[in-house]
Amino acid sequence: MGKPSINFFTENTNYNLKKKTILKDWLKSAIAAEGYSLQELNFILCSDEYLLHMNQDYLNHDTYTDVITFDNSEELKTILGDIFISIERIKENAATFKHTVEHELSRVMIHGTLHLLGYKDKSKAEKLKMTEKEDHYLSLLFNA
Repeated sequence: MGKPSINFFTENTNYNLKKKTILKDWLKSAIAAEGYSLQELNFILCSDEYLLHMNQDYLNHDTYTDVITFDNSEELKTILGDIFISIERIKENAATFKHTVEHELSRVMIHGTLHLLGYKDKSKAEKLKMTEKEDHYLSLLFNA
């Protein structure tokens, strides 16, 4: 098995992600804090249309979304996954919630990572727990 890694890719967008090393260190520390080991985590930043097609093809959902997470791990407590994020949704949500694009993108990155760490967001209680965790990890990134 190779060295644990977090990778960033783009599909159908020209978004330029800044502070990659800081983001990687932040995500690695969140994964470790949750008691998981990192194998490989890929973030694919893409267009609305690209993510819509993924949502239709893989999840049978005919809706736009900001993030889709695929867990490819076969071992317990191991992170091996792909997180697809629509940059257009991120920009729109950032404006709606009056956040910077970087803040909103970081929230969605940790949200997808939390899914890989076993957190769900279907029920009200699960959503609340997920939001608390997002806020906790975002505070470590932005208040460091």
